[in-house]
Amino acid sequence: MTLVKAQTKLLDTVSFRLFHFVPKMFASRYPTFNRGLFTARRRLISINARQNGSNFASKTAFAGATVFLASLILFEKPLPVVKLDVGIPASGDIITVGKPAEEKATGILFPTLCNGYSLAGTGVRIKYGFVKVYAVGSYFEPKNFKGLTPDAIEKALLDPMYPRTIRIVMARSLSIQKFTDALNESLKPRMNGQDLDKLEEFRKLNPPVDLIKGAEMELTIRGDTLLYKNATGAVGMIHSAVFTKALCDVYFGSSPVSPALKESTLEAMTKL
Repeated sequence: MTLVKAQTKLLDTVSFRLFHFVPKMFASRYPTFNRGLFTARRRLISINARQNGSNFASKTAFAGATVFLASLILFEKPLPVVKLDVGIPASGDIITVGKPAEEKATGILFPTLCNGYSLAGTGVRIKYGFVKVYAVGSYFEPKNFKGLTPDAIEKALLDPMYPRTIRIVMARSLSIQKFTDALNESLKPRMNGQDLDKLEEFRKLNPPVDLIKGAEMELTIRGDTLLYKNATGAVGMIHSAVFTKALCDVYFGSSPVSPALKESTLEAMTKL
């Protein structure tokens, strides 16, 4: 592993753990943290691509990212906001170890790790019986499912208390309105008239930039909290147990939007 890749991996892991274990500390500074972190990651990746891991340049970028993280923890005053080009879809906070898995219907590759979770299954979202809209991968903590019976695994997949990331990669271009409308239409009947204002909150987490082929989104569910990274790399939160439970049902319920995702996830979990 090159120095740059190691630094990017460490930066991703530390930032992810900070957010999930001390969320109150970052509540008021989350947007600034996310934009700064994303800028630092892009710098590291850019150095790796151009110079194949120049030690001096990568150490400079990594040191800057480390100082940025420390300043957010130690000081109350928000740091300046870094404006990014929202027209360029950003990759997720992923760590590639080993060979990526290919989603068979689209040929889209999924890394083995995402946000600290391991890849469990992949599938495709199909509309009208033949239109491949996006590929989707599920990521979980394997130890949470080890030793469970198939029935217990199915119940666990529907329980948002079992943390996970659902990673979506577009297989075709699509307007952001159609994407959010389709997901909200799947969520609404599963919410039984409760917390419906969260559907509009989710819509507002997506900027008015249409999705292109290859655009990526991540939905990380931890109990009653959804951590959502949109296609521009910006991150937002929704707090609602009703919403997160409905989202679990959308992908792992009795009528999942991607049957292949549920089937491959169940198959992988039963082999643990």
